[in-house]
Amino acid sequence: MTIRVLLADDQALLRATFRILIDSVPDLTVVAEAADGQEAIDLTATHRPDVVLMDIRMPQVDGVTATAAICSRPELTGTHILILTTFENDENVAKALRAGASGFLGKGVSPDDLLSGIRTVAAGDALLSPTATRTLITRFLAAPATDDFQTLPDAVRTLTDREREVTALAAHGKSNADIADQLVLSPLTVRSHIQRAMTKLDARDRAQLVVIAYQSGLVKPHTRHDG
Repeated sequence: MTIRVLLADDQALLRATFRILIDSVPDLTVVAEAADGQEAIDLTATHRPDVVLMDIRMPQVDGVTATAAICSRPELTGTHILILTTFENDENVAKALRAGASGFLGKGVSPDDLLSGIRTVAAGDALLSPTATRTLITRFLAAPATDDFQTLPDAVRTLTDREREVTALAAHGKSNADIADQLVLSPLTVRSHIQRAMTKLDARDRAQLVVIAYQSGLVKPHTRHDG
């Protein structure tokens, strides 16, 4: 199955470079290009890509606003947003994650890591494992949101003890394999717990599960879960 990608960046040369790279592998293809956020919104509605590679800083409508608009549409739940940014610790990245983005990459990312990142978010997983990303999560997402993001304490209370434990470990950047090793479970069982937690918390993907875990108070920024 080919993963369909939409490129959203105001730099035509960068879009062309990404297109050449993405189209060079058999399992990925670029279906459209957008030069600003509004065009990204419109083209996403038209093409329904699996992944939008979204720049944050664009004229007219920026990437954060475009991400929020795309992720708020029920018919676009199958589209995942991967943020591209020059500043990997930018607070706008946290805002984009709150809005529904599945993760982020710096613009200096290697070709292999870019392709891997696209595949990761297309699969519904979060690009939240690197230390820099965990720092971003704990620094910004744990703070009270100033926008319309709503915490879900009632929904969090519906989680079983195991679902809470698995969610907390995921929120600290651990992979399913890491969680399985720590809790002496199979990776399939961990994935099932993650999926049930996502359903209960109405999280569109793993990234949103992490956001909700911090914003609801289920996970505290400095709480350790290293076993």
